[in-house]
Parts: sequence; C-alpha cells; structure tokens
Amino acid sequence: MSYNNKNPYAKATNAYDTNAQAHTTSQRELEARILLKSNRMMQALIDNWDERPQDALGDALTYNRQIWVLFYDTALENKDSGRPNDLRSNIVNLANFIFKREIDILAKPEKVKLNILININKEISAGLMTNQESNIPHPPAAPADQRPTGSRTDISG
Repeated sequence: MSYNNKNPYAKATNAYDTNAQAHTTSQRELEARILLKSNRMMQALIDNWDERPQDALGDALTYNRQIWVLFYDTALENKDSGRPNDLRSNIVNLANFIFKREIDILAKPEKVKLNILININKEISAGLMTNQESNIPHPPAAPADQRPTGSRTDISG
C-alpha cells in the first residue's frame, strides 16, 4: 500500500496540483500581469496626483521595487537558467536604474517622473506576453537622457 492511499489528504493534494497546473498562467504571463498592476497603481497616482493619499506614492513604488528586486535577484542567481549573460546584465542594469529613479521620486516627488517607470514596465510586460519559444526579448534600454551614469554591471563571472 502506498503512502498516498494511507494519507486522506494526498488525493486532494494531487487533485489540486493537477488542476493548478492545468489552469495556472505561465510564469512569463504572471510577471507581465504584476508589472501591469504596478503600472495601474502608478497611473492612478498620476491621474489623482493632488488628491492622492499620503502613503500612496510610497506604496506604489514599494510594489514596483519588489517586482524588480525579484527580477534582479533572479538575473544574478540563476546563471544556468538558459538566459544569455548579456540579457541578465541588461536586467540588472535596468533594475539598478529603476531603483535609483524611485529614490529620486521619493526625494522629490513629481508625477512626470513616474512615466519612465510606467514605460519600462509596459515594454517589459509586452515582451513577456509575446509567445517566443527560442527568442527571449531583451529589456529596452532606458532613454539616453534617463540612463544612470557609470552603471554597467558585468555578471559574466
């Protein structure tokens, strides 16, 4: 007799796993959706800038930062994930730019500063939603006037 037959919860767990795998979106789609949720939060701030709750800006930027910390950590830690080093470096550099931009926004809040974060998230989410099997989209570079100086990270080592 197997363990699954002795455990009354095993059948329910197996059924849950089977159902979850069949109805759960892909990791890429999930990442795209959370980026778009972050965009909705930031766009709501822009649309209601003068009437926004006091902590809304910090909450929206914290949510966005948490997403990008995950991307950053994954790019650094998963060397064997099949992503080329240049893509991983681009993700790290883009995340560093986003972190610096968020600090700038918190130091001197201006709604126009949120636009670059929204645009980056939109472009990345669009790339994640594309159904490319062998071609992983590269994150877009920040516009030349928006790039942090001297922030090139080489993660090939």
